[in-house]
Amino acid sequence: MGTVPNMPPPTGGVVRSARGSGSALQVRIEGLSVAYGDIEAVRDVDLTIDAGTVVAVIGPNGSGKSTLVSTISGLVKPTRGRASVTGPAGQATRNRIAHVLQTTVANEAVPLTVLETVRMGAYGRRGIARRLTAEDRTAIEDAIARMRISDLRNRQLHELSGGQRQRTYVAQGLAQRADVLLLDEPITGLDLITQETIMQVVTEERDAGRIVFLTTHDVGTARLADVAVLMATEVVAAGPPATTLTPELLGRAYGGHVHVLDDGTLVLDDPNPHDHRHEDHLAN
Repeated sequence: MGTVPNMPPPTGGVVRSARGSGSALQVRIEGLSVAYGDIEAVRDVDLTIDAGTVVAVIGPNGSGKSTLVSTISGLVKPTRGRASVTGPAGQATRNRIAHVLQTTVANEAVPLTVLETVRMGAYGRRGIARRLTAEDRTAIEDAIARMRISDLRNRQLHELSGGQRQRTYVAQGLAQRADVLLLDEPITGLDLITQETIMQVVTEERDAGRIVFLTTHDVGTARLADVAVLMATEVVAAGPPATTLTPELLGRAYGGHVHVLDDGTLVLDDPNPHDHRHEDHLAN
């Protein structure tokens, strides 16, 4: 990673992507704040994201990354403000959102196979009581192929590695054929094949005119996005990665614990300065 020049911080809290400008699809986050009891997780966030955009939400532990993304899917309710996804004619919609949570250990008491797990994505769009259509079955098979898990389709989740499980969960999200794909720490600590496969799919979804949000701790991953949102409860900076992920702004988000090596590589020393009880709340 080369040296990134210092740039002045954005003058406002709103960032609008340009790639999908003019499309009816948008994610709008307006005056958003979220608190868990007396713990403020997210404060006064304003973002507008157009179609055909990858957004990386980056920040230290407890900075509100997962909470911000979870308000878009409706998993978390705002204390103030709102997060909405608008479709054609500005109509609000939530059934076209796929939210893939950070990978967890599979429960052996629920013997789901890879195929059954991916099918659940189509049921989320169609409804569990309705029969899957030929279009649904095509979406399922396409998702399995794209995530390179065809040879695992009859394996149970608890038999898989962490990377294989994560690819399965992302395939479940893809099977929904959603307009907005939300990925919470999708590649953290996983094998190279899983990382490459997921990031390739992220690019493909963006190029198809969809919106992808991903949370990450990694500056290199965030630099691959169209828009980087640097969080520390509130938005420290938002915009193109070249102007957002600078040593100065990263230092502001990470409490000054940013080191620039001789080759220009940025090393983040995350001291966990934020109260992360709200992240525990999401995990429970």
